[in-house]
Amino acid sequence: MTYLDYSATTPVNDEVLDTFVKCSKEFIGNPNSLHKLGVESKKIIDAATSQIENLLNLKDKEIIYTSGSSESNNLAIKGIALKYQNRGKHIITTPLEHSSIYGPISFLQNLGFEVDFVKLDENGQVDLNNLKELMRDDTILVSIASVNSEIGIMQPIDEIGKFLKNYPKCFFHSDFTQSMGKTSISLENVDLVSFSSHKFYGLKGIGVLLKSNNIKLEPIIHGGKSTSIYRSGTPALPLIVSLSKALRLSLNELDKKYKRVDKLNKELVKFLSEYDISINHNEYCIPHMLNISLKGIKPETFLHALEESEIYISTQSACSTSSSSRAVQAFTNDVEKAKSSIRISLSYLTTDDEIEFFKQKFDECIKRLG
Repeated sequence: MTYLDYSATTPVNDEVLDTFVKCSKEFIGNPNSLHKLGVESKKIIDAATSQIENLLNLKDKEIIYTSGSSESNNLAIKGIALKYQNRGKHIITTPLEHSSIYGPISFLQNLGFEVDFVKLDENGQVDLNNLKELMRDDTILVSIASVNSEIGIMQPIDEIGKFLKNYPKCFFHSDFTQSMGKTSISLENVDLVSFSSHKFYGLKGIGVLLKSNNIKLEPIIHGGKSTSIYRSGTPALPLIVSLSKALRLSLNELDKKYKRVDKLNKELVKFLSEYDISINHNEYCIPHMLNISLKGIKPETFLHALEESEIYISTQSACSTSSSSRAVQAFTNDVEKAKSSIRISLSYLTTDDEIEFFKQKFDECIKRLG
């Protein structure tokens, strides 16, 4: 098997899985219980939380555990909008966001909130001049992903955050799902940050929303004591501890891993440049993703042709419900490219042999189908 869909999800690290199993067996008490087993469980969660705080250098942010990035994004967007709607009902985002951003924003539009989409510059990054033009006195939230999930464009998050400090009534949220554990980005000037464990070799079903301490949210799950007043439910101790472990391991030798992926990406770009396809990639994209648009071949057809050789890629973000990539269209200004794009996503675990096998089968498929 040649797995090249790491941006959709990653295989769980064996050490992380071992931690999950150990915690599941040894710490059976509900962390909210007052008896000895509950107290022991709470201590384990507190230790995991402290580790995350240290790993990410969090000085003034609360960690809210969720089921994943989709819930974190929903809690951030709905939580801010419903809590601070007395300040205004204007939200700004980009055409490069994940569906779990557009979903809650659409929900809020039905409640009377207004939404503007900031323009992109020629590199696919946020046009800061246009962002400044869109800012209003009633703007309460700006949500911009650190890295797009289909093309991999990295936004100047720290620069945007510093700019938004000029608007004290506005909060800045960033979806870090595709950047956490892959590349280093400062969290200092971001008010709310979302990410999910299964994107960096952790287990599915656990994510995080980081929230600045001075911010309040309207919860979307009510009832019952938990690790935070903003998210009710019995704390998932094994998942929380395994997330902490996965994060620590993913940040270990981060530069070395990044350089490995960058090498593989450059090799693929050189190979694919020989074909009559469009490579939707530039120097502002992280190397973990390589988006291309085929000509005269349906993306699903090509995906399944590669699947016959047990090569696994994707057409869009795994959560997308559209037949056309909104992100690719925004990046290329080309509808046809948006309809014919596929995403190859790499890992430091990707081997040279897997790349060679992919190149061989890609050549065979494109000659047969094209």
